[in-house]
Amino acid sequence: MDEFIVARNPDPTSKLPFLVHLPIDGGLWLKVKDSWPRTARVYCHPAESVDVDALEILERVGVRSCARRGVAIDLVLERGVNRRSQFVTTTARGRRMVLWQTQKVATSARPGVRIPSASASPLSVIFIDTRERYGYTFAGHAVRVERRALQAGDYAVAMGDSYAAVERKRMDDFANSLVKAQLSYTMAELALLPAAAVVVEGTYSALLRHPHAPAGYLADLAARLQVRYPTVPIVYVESRKLGQEWSYRFFKAALARDPTPELEMRPQSPPDEPPQARRRRSPNRQSAADANG
Repeated sequence: MDEFIVARNPDPTSKLPFLVHLPIDGGLWLKVKDSWPRTARVYCHPAESVDVDALEILERVGVRSCARRGVAIDLVLERGVNRRSQFVTTTARGRRMVLWQTQKVATSARPGVRIPSASASPLSVIFIDTRERYGYTFAGHAVRVERRALQAGDYAVAMGDSYAAVERKRMDDFANSLVKAQLSYTMAELALLPAAAVVVEGTYSALLRHPHAPAGYLADLAARLQVRYPTVPIVYVESRKLGQEWSYRFFKAALARDPTPELEMRPQSPPDEPPQARRRRSPNRQSAADANG
């Protein structure tokens, strides 16, 4: 089992007295100010090569999940308390830094440290599939719309050598694609993209009481697909206008997400000390069910 390790920093001159090990990217060691972010965000700095055999190990905990998601590394430990945390690359007073936080600490932290958000995303063009009829215009947003043949999805934005996509469905079309098992193939393609979603113009309650299917049948099919493809959310919106708005904000968030790893196993400048220290020194239904299940 992968382990999260807390050790004492053997360097007596360092202002960061602890080391933590994350089982990601072949093993990532960080110098940290504290052994866990209990009351405040903990400043971190990448550590150079670490001799594990020479360390004083303070704690070893099994890791349930350790994964990169945009500018953050999400960590979930195999224990009851102090089990969820994030290592986030952010900006403070114009400089980049890495902070270790929990949900409790993040909600109470001072506003001077900003987590990157979609508001800074440079969204300039949205592509619409050439087969899409009466498509979204994204009127009211400073974005250009271009038609292009898309392999997956009805709307897309470029993300490096790939793209983020949204598949748009009106309620009747959504119901039909569920019964005929067409949506499962669509979602399989969308799941290959770095970011994708299915937007349904209608409410979930309308799906439950659809006049051409037994109560709950379509909802069961949709639930099976969502479990099969958890990275492709199915989103229900009340109208075309809201579907357009949701899609625009989804694309902004997708572009704001930085896919480049921010925590690397190499020293970075400035030196490994907290910013506070520097400031102190500074001045068919069955067949459909089988296919979807």
